Amino acid sequence: MDLLAISTTEATLEFLKKGGVFMIPLILCSIAGVTAIGFKAMSLGLSRTVPDGLARGMADINSGDTDPVVRELKQGGSALARLGAVALRHQGKPTEDITRAVESSAREEVVKMHAGIGLLDVVITVAPLLGLLGTASGLVTIFQGLGETTDHLAIARGIAEALNTTIFGLAIAVPCVIAHSYFTRRIERLTARMESVLADFVSACSHPSPPVH
Repeated sequence: MDLLAISTTEATLEFLKKGGVFMIPLILCSIAGVTAIGFKAMSLGLSRTVPDGLARGMADINSGDTDPVVRELKQGGSALARLGAVALRHQGKPTEDITRAVESSAREEVVKMHAGIGLLDVVITVAPLLGLLGTASGLVTIFQGLGETTDHLAIARGIAEALNTTIFGLAIAVPCVIAHSYFTRRIERLTARMESVLADFVSACSHPSPPVH
């Protein structure tokens, strides 16, 4: 296994070395992409957005013990808790006023949920372009030397090496595209879930005799 790991590492380093100077920005793109994916995976976890326990507690606010729910709302450990706390602060006001306050805060929470998506957009766009630029640069160098050699095998090998940057650029972009699609749909699902829970909670908070204390 150690020999296999060493061999794989050496092959990877050789691959990157043959790609030339454009491998440097591509490596930076890959680091940015991995960082963005890791950040979104953590920030869009249920505990940070719509915890199941809190969502159930807010949905059943009229029929259960409100103290645990209120405590969690005031702690503000998730997007749903922060929005629920806004509704709680406007408790007893008309439904329209509470809804307006919650929607205003919800826009800020949705912006936070999209944080990092823009970086993925940049990586998806830039990585393949850098790969093509590296390949084009390598091909120019090869064709400039055609008059100096008739070694077609060497030319073919040089073209194959020039394509390394395109391969690497696409290898970076593909997982970022998949992650971007997944995170975008997850944000849509989480937003819809929050809207559903908050609609009932706002109604409870605007009740003439509010059940939440």
